Amino acid sequence: MTSKQEYEDMMILRHTEDVFNKIKKGKVAIAGLGGLGSNIAVMLARTGVGHLFLIDFDVVDTSNLNRQNYSISHLGMYKTKALKEQIKVINPYIIVESKTVKVTKENISELFNGYDIICEAFDKADNKSMLINGVLQEFKNTKIVSGSGMAGYDSSNKIRTTKPMNNLYLCGDLISEVKIGHSLMAPRVQICAGHQANMIIRLLLGIEEI
Repeated sequence: MTSKQEYEDMMILRHTEDVFNKIKKGKVAIAGLGGLGSNIAVMLARTGVGHLFLIDFDVVDTSNLNRQNYSISHLGMYKTKALKEQIKVINPYIIVESKTVKVTKENISELFNGYDIICEAFDKADNKSMLINGVLQEFKNTKIVSGSGMAGYDSSNKIRTTKPMNNLYLCGDLISEVKIGHSLMAPRVQICAGHQANMIIRLLLGIEEI
């Protein structure tokens, strides 16, 4: 077992001390632990983000396995528990909190208070808009990083990061929706998740331009 000091020394060698320390101080909430959120959480854990808060109410089922960061052994488990267990194996030295609950307009203030960055990773458009609008209204200084439009197998180059307004970052092509023959697949979902994770890292480092 690698000690905490050995692990952090390795991260400092990879990132440099200044970058690692900024990332280690980061507090990020991830709402939705599906194709986007599960992959984003793992990327942030590997990068060394010091405090992750995982929120979802769903369990892992077979329809998730083509794109989400779960395996057959996780079937039937709450996604919060399954993902927390995986992160513990990857990086046991970060704080990982979780709550198995559905995000609503009524609990946004309670759930997300105190977090530097909120990552929106829901499936449905109405849930996305509910969280984005709620966060922008409730938390004036909090950044929110959202994903939209990553279905199918169109060009990877269409997926990009935009900043439509202050404190809001959108990742994806913003148009590709799920339909017959154009479902969610691992490559484009993970590319979009990578955009979100990378933007979160940039924000933790104080870089707000896209």
